[in-house]
Amino acid sequence: MLQLRNARVIDPAQGLDDVAAGTRRSLFVDAGRMVADPGPQAAIDHDIDLAGAVVMAGAIDIHTHIGGGKVNIARTLLGEDHLLNRRAGRLLEGGGWQHAGCGHATPTTWATGYRYAEMGYTTCFEPAMLPTNARQTHLELGDTPMVDKGAYAMLGNDDFFLHLLAGGAEPQTLADYVGWTLDHTQAMALKVVNPGGISAFKFNARALDFDDLHPHYRISPRQVLQALVRAVHTLGVPHPLHVHASNLGVPGNADTTLATMLAAEGLPIHITHIQFHSYGTEGERRFSSEAERIADAVNAQPNVSIDVGQIMFGQTITASGDTMAQYRNHRHASPKSWMCMDIECDAGCGVVPFHYRDQNFVNALQWAIGLELFLRVRDPWRIFLTTDHPNGAPFTGYPHLIRLLMDRDFRNRMLDAVHPDVAAHSQLRSLEREYTLAEIATMTRAAPARSLGLADRGHLTPGAAADIVAYRDDPDREAMFARPSHVFKDGELIVRDGAVVRAVQGAVHAVKPEYDHAIEQPLAAHFDRTMTLRLDHLKLSADDLCACGSSRLLAHACRRAGP
Repeated sequence: MLQLRNARVIDPAQGLDDVAAGTRRSLFVDAGRMVADPGPQAAIDHDIDLAGAVVMAGAIDIHTHIGGGKVNIARTLLGEDHLLNRRAGRLLEGGGWQHAGCGHATPTTWATGYRYAEMGYTTCFEPAMLPTNARQTHLELGDTPMVDKGAYAMLGNDDFFLHLLAGGAEPQTLADYVGWTLDHTQAMALKVVNPGGISAFKFNARALDFDDLHPHYRISPRQVLQALVRAVHTLGVPHPLHVHASNLGVPGNADTTLATMLAAEGLPIHITHIQFHSYGTEGERRFSSEAERIADAVNAQPNVSIDVGQIMFGQTITASGDTMAQYRNHRHASPKSWMCMDIECDAGCGVVPFHYRDQNFVNALQWAIGLELFLRVRDPWRIFLTTDHPNGAPFTGYPHLIRLLMDRDFRNRMLDAVHPDVAAHSQLRSLEREYTLAEIATMTRAAPARSLGLADRGHLTPGAAADIVAYRDDPDREAMFARPSHVFKDGELIVRDGAVVRAVQGAVHAVKPEYDHAIEQPLAAHFDRTMTLRLDHLKLSADDLCACGSSRLLAHACRRAGP
């Protein structure tokens, strides 16, 4: 049994905040699980004095692009990024080997796992897995060490779904198709990207607003979204439909974002990387912040959750299934290389390198808009810390972002350093809020776990997985969150003082909804008629996941809500 003494625990799921209360406690771990205090007679095999460190559950990234074809393309387009950011392999003190790795904007699989663990993250979710590319995605996730993983399957631009919806299929039929897809791709949730817009791009459309009709199927993004929201709710999938809304990056798109929230009609919905969907058209540049209006709408609608997609300054690369948006943005590529492609009849992909500059008015205002959203949304249980890695910035920027949220003086100094016109076009300076440690723990641990239905993650109650992180209480919150003193994965010490000491292989999380398996008959006929991949070759089993490199499948049941 492991004992961690003198811990100042912050666990929002239990309502614990030892930092605010000025208290310390001991935590106990046995067989990879948190256990209650066993009493003074218990045999303690390992005892660690944390000396008053701030202790939280392992962090969870709800939206990070770390697996699948688009990520490999991004790595290829930024070869210099890998050349300039290299780490050698080394023997670990606990035995085993830490592999060499490289890359900053899009690190290799090994480097991705190590760098997440070094910051105290123990679970990460790839949010854009094409069903026809599921095996490749899980191969990459299986190659990513240290953390548990999961992926969200993408639907809403595939021909089979659009054909069903346009033909007036019953909602239950659509739900069965969603259930089949989640089951056989070993997915954790469902995502839609630019509903219907990726497909419309293939029919030569270059724009598709929320109530425009698809040039071929004659259905609107609103209809696609509503059908998928209902299907996910009917199946009882814990995480709401994960929505990359229409008109990403387009000035004036805040109206579309607000319409998207209302279209859910009170059912749960998650709007991802909402910073890119919070723009107005005011001012001489016809580009302005709508963060206040968007945040007010989120605050008023408890069925809506969001992640921000904060941009940070520097070189990165944008990788998205939204071919329409990526084609529109390719002229801004830096360096000047980019790629857009069709993927079967499933969706598409666009990869465009980008350099966010603090003296560029648009980039600097995007930075301010993201921070405004963080500071204006009142409920930390419904807003999650993301940079939409790598689209807004690499995930390694999280400690800097946390400091911006927790330190108003630092935030205002950074505001003074960006394009001088931004302060006049943003209300950022007037926002006095500073996040507390408890709010950071909620946003990065307890809230993602609850949203995803991870009952034994995101908290430190007896029976929970012993994913534990200890931070020294440094007033410089960036330094604090960049280098934890201890990280435990399933009760094993894997990081000490910000360095990997033991390599482990995480599991894969996936939901298992109930659905009518008869949906496979028309789906198989569709594959035989139109696809180059046989349906049987798309299916992934638990054994397949182990063959992909993951240690085990962690299956999560769904509570079927009914139509």
